[in-house]
Amino acid sequence: MSMSSNTNPLLDFSGLPLFDRIQPAHVPEAMGVLLAQANAALEQTTATDFEPDWRAISATLDVATERLSRAWGAVSHLNSVQDTPELRAAYNASLGAVTEFWTRLGADERLYAKYKQIDTAALNAEQRRAHELALRNFVLSGAELEGEAKSRFAAIQERQAELSQVFSEHALDATDRFSHLATPSDMAGVPQDVLQATAAAAQAKGLQGHLLSLKMPCYLPIMQFGQNRGLRERLYRAYATRASDQADAEMADLDNSAVIREILALRQEEASLLGHANFAELSLVPKMARSPQEVIGFLRDLAQRARPFAERDVQEMRDFAREHLDLHDPQAWDWPFIAERLKEARYAFSEQEVKAYFTAPKVLQGLFQIIETLFGVHIRPDEAPLWNPAVKFFRIERPLAAAHDGAATTELVGQFYLDQPARAGKRGGAWMDDVRARWLRPDNGQLQTPVAHLVCNFAEGAVVDGVQQPALLTHDDVITLFHEFGHGLHHMLTQVNERDVSGISGVEWDAVELPSQFMENFCWEWSVLKHMTAHVQSGQPLPRDLFDRMLAARHFQSGLQTLRQIEFSLFDMLLHAEHAPEQDVMALLQRVRNEVAVLQPPHWARTPHTFSHIFAGGYAAGYYSYKWAEVLSADAYAAFEETAGADGSPSVDTGRRYLDTILSAGGSRPAMESFKAFRGREPNIDALLRHQGMA
Repeated sequence: MSMSSNTNPLLDFSGLPLFDRIQPAHVPEAMGVLLAQANAALEQTTATDFEPDWRAISATLDVATERLSRAWGAVSHLNSVQDTPELRAAYNASLGAVTEFWTRLGADERLYAKYKQIDTAALNAEQRRAHELALRNFVLSGAELEGEAKSRFAAIQERQAELSQVFSEHALDATDRFSHLATPSDMAGVPQDVLQATAAAAQAKGLQGHLLSLKMPCYLPIMQFGQNRGLRERLYRAYATRASDQADAEMADLDNSAVIREILALRQEEASLLGHANFAELSLVPKMARSPQEVIGFLRDLAQRARPFAERDVQEMRDFAREHLDLHDPQAWDWPFIAERLKEARYAFSEQEVKAYFTAPKVLQGLFQIIETLFGVHIRPDEAPLWNPAVKFFRIERPLAAAHDGAATTELVGQFYLDQPARAGKRGGAWMDDVRARWLRPDNGQLQTPVAHLVCNFAEGAVVDGVQQPALLTHDDVITLFHEFGHGLHHMLTQVNERDVSGISGVEWDAVELPSQFMENFCWEWSVLKHMTAHVQSGQPLPRDLFDRMLAARHFQSGLQTLRQIEFSLFDMLLHAEHAPEQDVMALLQRVRNEVAVLQPPHWARTPHTFSHIFAGGYAAGYYSYKWAEVLSADAYAAFEETAGADGSPSVDTGRRYLDTILSAGGSRPAMESFKAFRGREPNIDALLRHQGMA
């Protein structure tokens, strides 16, 4: 049965996505139509008689590809939040064709030639920036390669995708294949919910006792709370040797050693084809950091500053273990256990106690209040077709100067969907995604306002004595909500009219976390927190002394945690800048550890073999980005600390300046320029050290 385009909701671009009407059956037809239109637009734009004009290309090609990405975005979104076997099948059936189109578009030398012919003198500043980034992306996608080199480049991309998938599967299977049956006496000290889950897992297999796995919800609590050292050692050894040459014999088929070598060799070859000395140089082309040496210097400087604090963290654990736990020579499998005991002894509060004060509606009200105050906007409930009744939809408006004729006094800035509760068929974690970008449309001259998705996975409210209670958030949940909203504000408060550099588009990879990490800071401000807490029973705000204990525990072992991040980041950068692919990666990791680590793992531990961020994610020669963006966000937030009111409340003037220089500018200029426009100077590492208790 064929559906006409006016009945297929994925082909309706008149307003917001029709999430309540999209069915799996709509996907193949819509993708067929939109891919055909996008391909036709590509052929039309690259024809020899087509004028190499920015607006003409935009009105033809960008309009067609934007429709494709919006429709595919709606399908991908539903696949993430409302997964069903039918939708998954429809998604996977179209995934190949959609991916192939974008890959081919990126390397099309005819289109690249048109872009090079565009007269940039006729473009405005935003268009020039978008044009500059477009040319760079063509080069990185292999558009300048010819003949043998071009086909080899395409083959490398395909093989790398296969190897990343193999790496992931080995890591997953090595985790899934392990199990260990423990007796009830082995499990002393382990939290009740873990005891119940592991007993149920044993029972499901017809076994007595507790069936343990290497999955985080089982592994981590046992390492932190389990009193049986032998059990901790057994689990640690299995976890630390996953997917490696050191694993048990029956896992030999999952060794990632050869996969790592081949991935590194292919990356080196890809870099050479594109004219770079190594993959680290290639990876940094679209990032803020200018060279591998700059990143390595940054990491070594931070390591040196964090080291005394990390050494103190370890000494405190050694003393505590000796005096209170009768542990005189702690091993790798003892440290998480010692740290947890020490933290409890020192700060004496529980996550459960804190949670009762953070009801979801009150937290949201407090978040909206700070956004409205700082950025001069209003957030109001709004209407839209939704995929689930738990989803809420809002609009952000900006007040206009009152008009004499009684015309509208507010303008629409952006809108967002907020999907907070966890449920079956919804991917774990939290994320922000764009539905559409702000764009002065080249086809009709109208301004398209931005729309965002903000997705979390929080607990739902419980029913107590027949009464529905509001959902309770942990303080970590509150931080997560503020983080995702930071990304959302970057996307929605932009004032840029050129789609490819508006909002989060065109922002460097190592700067994109600035607005999100920035918002997290407000979760530690008493002046903000007291307005967003109300005890679920009494309605009382969070007591000041409980907040002070939370604040004291905020920096617990931040020295150690910082060095661990630096160890991963430095290993990643040196691996892609100096390491010969055929050599053993463990020798390099040992060299890094000798330089920066204060706790040495056993010689048989194999961290790289499950380091999915760099071997199966987008972080190769980019893992440093987390720390890099933390420096930017901490220094940006320091501007608010310097101008805060007597009661600690943030300055509205500073908020407006942050809005104008960073959020509004989006990707329309390099991130460093936006940062300097806000701070009046380059970023400084001091604020980060202070925020992490290492000043």
